[in-house]
This record gives sequence, structure tokens and C-alpha cells, in this order.
Amino acid sequence: MAGDTTNRQLYLQQRPEGIPTTEDIRLREVPLKDPGEGEVQLRNLYLSLDPAQRDWMSDNLSYMPPIAIGECIRSTSLGRVVASRHPDFEEGDYAVGLACNGWEEYSTAPGEMLAKVEKDGRHPLRYHLSIFSGAMGMTPYFGMLELGQPKPGETVLMSAAAGAVGSVAGQIAKIKGCRVVGLTGSDEKCQWLINELGFDDAINYKRCDNLADAIAEACPERVDIYFDNVGGKMLDAALLNLNDFARVVFCGAISTYNETGPKPGPYNYWQILARSAKVLGLLTTNYVDRFPEALRDLSQWVDDGKLKFAEDIVDGLGNTVEAYSRLFTGGNKGKLLVRLSDEAD
Repeated sequence: MAGDTTNRQLYLQQRPEGIPTTEDIRLREVPLKDPGEGEVQLRNLYLSLDPAQRDWMSDNLSYMPPIAIGECIRSTSLGRVVASRHPDFEEGDYAVGLACNGWEEYSTAPGEMLAKVEKDGRHPLRYHLSIFSGAMGMTPYFGMLELGQPKPGETVLMSAAAGAVGSVAGQIAKIKGCRVVGLTGSDEKCQWLINELGFDDAINYKRCDNLADAIAEACPERVDIYFDNVGGKMLDAALLNLNDFARVVFCGAISTYNETGPKPGPYNYWQILARSAKVLGLLTTNYVDRFPEALRDLSQWVDDGKLKFAEDIVDGLGNTVEAYSRLFTGGNKGKLLVRLSDEAD
């Protein structure tokens, strides 16, 4: 095991109301324990910051149990093995723990919940927590291809288009021959989507008096696939622009994660019936056994220059909570990571 005897971690002090702050999530030191039978201990190099974690901080009924008060904030992380009592891992290996590790310097988890990653000489190891990760790469890959099922010439409308998932899902739709329109919150991000990522058009929703009308103008043949990362009013505007037999891929609802009490809507849900549309819920964990095929495609698209992406990297465990707030204010572009060590660069 590593020479350290303590572990610094961020834990849930209280359930947040609104965007989490350092009053809700606090830093502490705890004793570093040896791994148990079948467990692996990682020294975390990078931590993933994802919108879904905000839902886990609440006591909402969800696909994962809530983070308990006093518990370390659950996270996906990339780390180096420092101790192992599992036959598939040995000291010095690198591994990713998908939503089973934490915002902490060391994480200990059952070996079967970890995925070993190798230095391939082509890509930095941290790519396994960004473009090749479950959150940034696998989610848009399976969401777009398996649920969206894009066909050449169709129109795709992408919410949170400059975010980690939206930016990649939109490019995958372009690779499949679709016309892609992005929804984002600044003119600068609109230009990035069009000029750098190859989107056909982009809408700054913060400048729109009537978002439904703006979508109609940008999507004159209506919307065949709406990839929903946002929910709320944006979903309602998109529903008014669906084509017959459209697919709505429900990936997240970031606009409501910080609200308290019942969440109304969508008010225009009737359009699902009127357009004979489908709403399909996306959980990346349903496709874990197919991650290798997705990794092959994603890495090839990156190497060929067909898939571009941004990483927003913050240094230091103590800066994690402030950085996390950027997901809800539009302050980040691409995949938000916290770097604890540059070993994986």
C-alpha cells in the first residue's frame, strides 16, 4: 500500500438546495484502510465531475441510491493501483471506476467494478475519463446510435450542445449524415459548435424571446431526433418542433437538478402522441458489455479527426466544489475534470 496513512476526501455534509457549495460538501481527512478481500485501492489521478452527481446528492428516487449524509461524494475516477487483493489487478496498473469511487485522493472498490486501462502510446490515459469514458464517450455513442438511430438527411437537435455529452453526440450524428443544430448559452459556444465541431447551426437560447420559434427557423424540416440533456422549458420548446415518428433520447434534465419540490411538465407532452414519437431513457450502464466496440469507433474517429472534444481541467481536490458549479452556470466547455496528479498526462 502507499506510504500515506490518511485520505483526503469531499463528503456530503447536507443535502444541497440549489447549486452545491462548500457548506454542503466539505473536505476532511480519514484513516486510509487496507483493501479487503477482492478489493482494489487506487490513488486517484483524475476525478470526473458530472451532472448526474447532483441528483445523487438529493434524496430523489433514481437509478442509483442517494449519497448518504456523511458519505464521500460518489464519482467516476481514474487511478493507479497501489494495493490489490483481486487477481485481475496488481500494483502499478491503471483503472477506471465507473460511479463506484469518490471525490478523494484514494478510492477502494471491488475489483469487478473497475475497468483496467492501458497506456497505448496513442492517447493520454486521462482520455479514459473524458472522450473514452462512460460519461463523455459511451453515453452519446449509445444514446445516439442505439436509441436515436440516425439516418442520413435527418435533423438532430442537441441540447447542452457545448457540454461533454452534447458536443460528442452531435458529431456522431454528423458522422452518420445528419443535419445537426445545437442549443447552447453563448455566442462564443455557438461559433465553436459550428466552426470547430461542424454543427450546421446553433442557437443561443439566452438570446431567444421564443425558443420554439427559433428552433422552427433553424429546423425548417422539423426535428427527427431530440437529444435531451436539459429538460424543462427547453424540452417543451423542442416537443413543439418534432417530426412524425421522432425519437427523444432522454439523457438528463440538468435544468431541474437544483430545484426543490415537484417539477412540473413537460407541458407539451401531448406532442409525443400527436407525432407518434418515442421517448427513450438512456442509461449507459445497460451497454457496459459493448464498451470495447464503442472504444474502437471512438478512438478511430479521434485519430481520423472526425471527432473533436474539449477538456476543462481544474487542479486540486480543494477546487472541486467550485469547479462543479460551472456545470450549472454554463461556465465549462467540454468534459470537466479535476486533476490530482499529472502522472496520467
